[in-house]
Amino acid sequence: MKQTFAVTFTHGPGWDATRPVRQQDYWDEHAAFIDGLFDNGFIRIAGPFPDDAGSLIIVEADSADEVQQTFAADPWAPQAILLLDRVRRWEIFLDRHAS
Repeated sequence: MKQTFAVTFTHGPGWDATRPVRQQDYWDEHAAFIDGLFDNGFIRIAGPFPDDAGSLIIVEADSADEVQQTFAADPWAPQAILLLDRVRRWEIFLDRHAS
Protein backbone atom coordinates (compact mmCIF):
# COMPACT_ATOMS: atom_id res chain seq x y z
CA MET A 1 0.00 0.00 0.00
CA LYS A 2 1.35 3.40 -0.97
CA GLN A 3 2.31 5.85 1.74
CA THR A 4 3.08 9.54 1.53
CA PHE A 5 6.62 10.76 2.22
CA ALA A 6 8.07 14.25 2.58
CA VAL A 7 11.55 14.28 1.08
CA THR A 8 13.96 17.16 1.60
CA PHE A 9 17.08 17.86 -0.41
CA THR A 10 20.00 20.20 0.16
CA HIS A 11 22.52 21.62 -2.24
CA GLY A 12 25.65 19.53 -2.49
CA PRO A 13 29.24 20.45 -3.38
CA GLY A 14 28.34 20.16 -7.08
CA TRP A 15 25.81 23.00 -6.79
CA ASP A 16 27.01 26.24 -8.39
CA ALA A 17 25.70 29.04 -6.15
CA THR A 18 26.39 31.61 -8.89
CA ARG A 19 23.72 30.10 -11.16
CA PRO A 20 19.95 29.67 -10.76
CA VAL A 21 18.45 26.18 -10.54
CA ARG A 22 17.59 25.88 -14.24
CA GLN A 23 21.18 26.75 -15.19
CA GLN A 24 22.85 24.09 -13.05
CA ASP A 25 24.86 21.39 -14.81
CA TYR A 26 22.74 18.43 -15.96
CA TRP A 27 19.52 20.44 -15.55
CA ASP A 28 17.87 18.93 -18.63
CA GLU A 29 18.62 15.38 -17.48
CA HIS A 30 17.43 16.11 -13.92
CA ALA A 31 14.25 17.80 -15.16
CA ALA A 32 13.44 14.86 -17.46
CA PHE A 33 13.97 12.44 -14.56
CA ILE A 34 11.73 14.45 -12.20
CA ASP A 35 9.07 14.94 -14.89
CA GLY A 36 9.00 11.17 -15.43
CA LEU A 37 8.46 10.55 -11.72
CA PHE A 38 5.65 13.11 -11.73
CA ASP A 39 4.05 11.62 -14.84
CA ASN A 40 4.04 8.10 -13.38
CA GLY A 41 2.46 9.29 -10.10
CA PHE A 42 5.47 8.84 -7.81
CA ILE A 43 5.81 12.60 -7.21
CA ARG A 44 2.71 14.34 -5.90
CA ILE A 45 4.12 17.87 -5.59
CA ALA A 46 7.63 19.31 -5.76
CA GLY A 47 9.66 22.50 -5.82
CA PRO A 48 12.65 24.42 -4.52
CA PHE A 49 12.63 26.64 -1.45
CA PRO A 50 12.72 30.32 -2.45
CA ASP A 51 15.65 31.05 -0.13
CA ASP A 52 17.85 28.80 -2.29
CA ALA A 53 18.19 26.27 0.53
CA GLY A 54 17.24 23.07 -1.29
CA SER A 55 13.86 21.61 -2.12
CA LEU A 56 10.90 19.59 -0.93
CA ILE A 57 9.23 16.74 -2.81
CA ILE A 58 6.11 14.93 -1.66
CA VAL A 59 5.95 11.38 -3.01
CA GLU A 60 3.75 8.30 -2.90
CA ALA A 61 5.77 5.09 -2.36
CA ASP A 62 5.65 1.71 -0.68
CA SER A 63 8.57 2.45 1.65
CA ALA A 64 11.31 4.90 2.58
CA ASP A 65 13.78 2.50 0.95
CA GLU A 66 11.90 2.81 -2.35
CA VAL A 67 12.12 6.61 -2.07
CA GLN A 68 15.87 6.50 -1.45
CA GLN A 69 16.49 4.03 -4.27
CA THR A 70 14.38 6.05 -6.69
CA PHE A 71 16.18 9.33 -6.03
CA ALA A 72 19.58 7.63 -6.21
CA ALA A 73 18.89 7.38 -9.96
CA ASP A 74 18.52 11.18 -10.32
CA PRO A 75 21.24 12.46 -12.69
CA TRP A 76 22.08 15.10 -10.07
CA ALA A 77 22.85 12.45 -7.41
CA PRO A 78 26.25 11.24 -8.68
CA GLN A 79 27.21 14.84 -9.45
CA ALA A 80 26.42 15.84 -5.84
CA ILE A 81 24.38 18.78 -7.12
CA LEU A 82 21.37 17.96 -4.94
CA LEU A 83 21.68 15.67 -1.93
CA LEU A 84 18.84 13.72 -0.36
CA ASP A 85 18.65 15.08 3.18
CA ARG A 86 15.71 13.33 4.80
CA VAL A 87 12.80 11.01 4.03
CA ARG A 88 9.89 11.21 6.46
CA ARG A 89 6.57 9.42 6.35
CA TRP A 90 3.82 12.03 6.30
CA GLU A 91 0.14 11.70 7.14
CA ILE A 92 -2.06 14.12 5.26
CA PHE A 93 -5.11 15.26 7.21
CA LEU A 94 -6.27 18.03 4.86
CA ASP A 95 -5.73 18.21 1.12
CA ARG A 96 -7.43 20.85 -1.00
CA HIS A 97 -6.36 19.00 -4.17
CA ALA A 98 -7.66 15.54 -3.23
CA SER A 99 -10.56 14.28 -5.26
